[in-house]
Amino acid sequence: MKVGICDPIASEGIEILKKEDFEVVDLSELPKEELPNHVTDLDAIIIRSATKVRKEIIDAGKNLKVIGRAGVGLDNVDVEYAKSKGIKVINTPGATSISVAELTIGLLLAVMRKIAYADREMRNGAWPKKKCKGIEMYGKTMGIIGIGRIGREVAKRAKAFGMNVIYYDIYHLDESTEKELEIEFRDLDALISEADVITLHVPLVPETKHLIDRERIAKMKDGAIIINAARGGIVDEDALYDALKSGKLYGAALDVYENEPLKESKLFELDNIVLTPHIGAQAEEGQTRAGIEVAKKIVKVLKS
Repeated sequence: MKVGICDPIASEGIEILKKEDFEVVDLSELPKEELPNHVTDLDAIIIRSATKVRKEIIDAGKNLKVIGRAGVGLDNVDVEYAKSKGIKVINTPGATSISVAELTIGLLLAVMRKIAYADREMRNGAWPKKKCKGIEMYGKTMGIIGIGRIGREVAKRAKAFGMNVIYYDIYHLDESTEKELEIEFRDLDALISEADVITLHVPLVPETKHLIDRERIAKMKDGAIIINAARGGIVDEDALYDALKSGKLYGAALDVYENEPLKESKLFELDNIVLTPHIGAQAEEGQTRAGIEVAKKIVKVLKS
């Protein structure tokens, strides 16, 4: 059987596939528009976030049995269409949870202590000490929207910094889990108005498109902070820009964007936002776990 690697994965994952006598075809260097020409005889493909598996690729994959996503989100896969063709879609939701959670805390620190701004100014020959008076995490209230695997890892780390943690999710955790994590449920409007920091850990679906819009930003505390290391489109970037520029928000950090890669944006004008290029899962350990896990799941599906 043949497995196509459309986006690079850890070598440990490749070795698992080869040990099972699968033929591994490296397609990761191909221009994405050429992929439909190379998937016809593949039994499986493995992707990360760069490859978009839409109708064209699915129809071209006449022999496809499984699409493996080395990572969490499946918004780059037409899951329903794949299923209608009898193709199984799998992902690795837990593999990079710690990686994303740690980046979330890193982004928050960068915003609160103006680390990125200080670095830029010093490289330009300035000594911006007086402009870099920040704020502490300790004693602040973090509102986590989405308390899945990543949200829970963020909660643990926020508690370690002495933050109060509240959360909103369509699924209410049981009392014992809330007690273990030392977090409290709020409905969405209450969380929006109560939190000093709002961090997003939900998928991009129609219900979460522009979940953070002008109306919800207006209900936030003056001086609140928004962190989005989930999916672009959950935050209305135009509304965010206006709130940052006006001083309504203290700051923000984005790792994801409505249009990626982000080449032009008025957000670039602002000093109170930290921008990173979708690197939430880009930690060596997380990628190794994701590569191994997706390979094992591919093996299981194909051998069944």
